[in-house]
Amino acid sequence: MSPNATLLTSTSPHFPAALRSATLLAPCPQIWALGNLDILTMPLLAFFCATRCPGNVILRTYDLALALREAGVPVIGGFHTPMEKECLEVLLRGQQPMVICPARTIERLRMPLSWRQPYDEGRLLVLSPFVVRQRRPTTELAEYRNRFVATLATNIFVAYAGPGSKTAQFCGELVAQHRRAYTLDLPDNAHLVQRGVLSHALHDLVGLLRHAQDDYSAHAARD
Repeated sequence: MSPNATLLTSTSPHFPAALRSATLLAPCPQIWALGNLDILTMPLLAFFCATRCPGNVILRTYDLALALREAGVPVIGGFHTPMEKECLEVLLRGQQPMVICPARTIERLRMPLSWRQPYDEGRLLVLSPFVVRQRRPTTELAEYRNRFVATLATNIFVAYAGPGSKTAQFCGELVAQHRRAYTLDLPDNAHLVQRGVLSHALHDLVGLLRHAQDDYSAHAARD
């Protein structure tokens, strides 16, 4: 039996502060949640990848997912494209917290089998800003969801976005708002770097993200 989603309004104690003053998306007065809401206090990495991407990007992104899992980096995303889905399955087999944001309502959600153990162990949170009538993903809902994910994230990773695509344009918008957006140091991502996205070798990127997680853990221990 699937659990019931909890409705959070903007006055709820667990409602993310980032959504109250969001500049990347239209007002979001309420969200639905399933799982451990404490994950929202962690430094989340937004994970994006285009539906189609070059073979070398696929291989390096898969390696990155493995490295993020080993490093325990908390990740948030919609996990809708083929590469995102593949990486989600890798990440769910780790111990790090995860936030999944479908581009549809999560009321009466049938939770996939691979989500259940992380959910039961308090390592998974499912979030949606969409109401009951929005049951099927659409392009418009996906675009809003991506903005929702980026708003909740501390850092943003874009494995690949086609030149001139909406996601590439969104990267430029993120940079203009001084958000930390990263990609892998590959020739196919040169157009993202031109938009101001920071490129790193895989090892360096994971080290940077692990450092953010260590800072959070040290601060939490002091509190």
